[in-house]
Amino acid sequence: MINYRAPSTILWSSMSKNAHSEPLPPLVVTNALMFSITMGVAVILVPWYGLTHGFTTADWIVALCFTMANGIGITAGYHRLWAHKTYEAHWSVRLFLLVFGTMALQNSALFWCSGHRTHHLNVDDEDKDPYSARRGFWFSHIGWMLREYPSGKPDFSNIPDLTRDPMLAFQHRHYLPLLLLANFGLPLLAGLIFHDVLGMLLLAGVARLVWSHHVTFFINSLAHMWGTRPYTEDNSARDNPVLAVLTYGEGYHNFHHIFAHDYRNGVHWWQWDPTKWFIGALSFVGLTRRLKRTPSFQIQRALLAMQFRRAQDRLASAPAIAASRLEPLRARLAHEYDSFLAAVADWAKVKEQWLGDKKRAVLEQWDQVDLQSKLRDIERGLRLQSRRLRDLHAQIA
Repeated sequence: MINYRAPSTILWSSMSKNAHSEPLPPLVVTNALMFSITMGVAVILVPWYGLTHGFTTADWIVALCFTMANGIGITAGYHRLWAHKTYEAHWSVRLFLLVFGTMALQNSALFWCSGHRTHHLNVDDEDKDPYSARRGFWFSHIGWMLREYPSGKPDFSNIPDLTRDPMLAFQHRHYLPLLLLANFGLPLLAGLIFHDVLGMLLLAGVARLVWSHHVTFFINSLAHMWGTRPYTEDNSARDNPVLAVLTYGEGYHNFHHIFAHDYRNGVHWWQWDPTKWFIGALSFVGLTRRLKRTPSFQIQRALLAMQFRRAQDRLASAPAIAASRLEPLRARLAHEYDSFLAAVADWAKVKEQWLGDKKRAVLEQWDQVDLQSKLRDIERGLRLQSRRLRDLHAQIA
C-alpha cells in the first residue's frame, strides 16, 4: 500500500525468484538513516523524556490528532481518493488530505499512487509487485524501501490522470520543503503554542511519525499474511478486523483487492472503517460526491463462489465420509450451484432491463420500482443460499 522514497532515489522493490543467489542492490542510504534514526529516537529518547520530564496533556492530544490526520490523509487521500478514484472531493478536502498525507512522510502522492496501482496490477508477482508479500514479512513491510531494486524504477505512465492535477504536481515538485515544513513546522508551532517545544517534537513529531509509518506498512505485510479470504483466493490479501482498527479500516484487504474501486473497505455497517465514515459524512454536506459502491449482488456472488469452491475442495478431500452420505452431499452441492448460476443469469438480465428502462425513464418518467424489487429479491435469494452453504460446510466437516 505504501510508496515511500525520496523523490531523487525512489525505486520500488522487486526481485526475481532466484534473487537469493544474486547480489543485493545498493542501499538507499537516506531511507535507511531516516528509519533508523526515527526508530531510535522513538524507542529511546521518547520514553526517557516521558519518564524524566513528562509529557503534557496537550502533547498527547496534539500527537493523537496528528496521528489520526496522517492516517486519514493516507487512507482517504493517497489511497481511496487518488490511487483508486473511488470518490470526488472538494478542493478544501483535497488540500487537507494532501497536507497530512505529506506529513505522513510516504513520498509524494504521484509516487505513492503509481506504486500502489502497480501493486494492484501485479499483486504477488515477485518480479513486478513493488512490495510482494510472497517475499516475506520483512521485505513487504520495510525491506523493499531500503534497497534500489532494479525492477522498481518509477514509471508515471499509469497515473496520467494524476499528473494533470495541479495540486498533486505542486506537492511533487516541492515535496522536500513541504515534508520538512509539515513534520517539523507543525509540531514546532504546536510546541510554541502549548509551551513545550521539545516534548511536542518528540511525541507529536517523531513518535507519531514512527507509529504512522509502521501501521501503514502493516497493510503491505500483515494484511497479506494474517486473516481470512472470504471473497477471493486469487491473491494473498486478507480481511483482518484487528488490522482494520489499527489502519482506519484498511484491514479488510481481501475485499479491497477484489473491489478496489469501492470507497469502502469494511462493506458491512458493523465493520470498523473510519475512513469510509469520514468520506460518507463529508458527502452529506456536499464536500465529497460520486462515492463508488460495489453492487450488493456482486459482493454476494464473490462470497458464494468462494463457498462453492471450498465445499468442492472439502468433498474431494473427505474420504472419511461414507459413500451413503457423500453422494447426497454432492447432489445437494450441484443443485445449489445450478441455483447460483440461474440467479446470476437472472440478475444480469434484470439489471440490463433496468438500465435500459432507466435511460428511457429520463424522457418518459417510467416507474422502475418493479425491476428494482426484482433485483432486491435476487440479492436476498443469494444471501439465503449463503446460509444454506454454511450448513452444507458444517455437514461436510
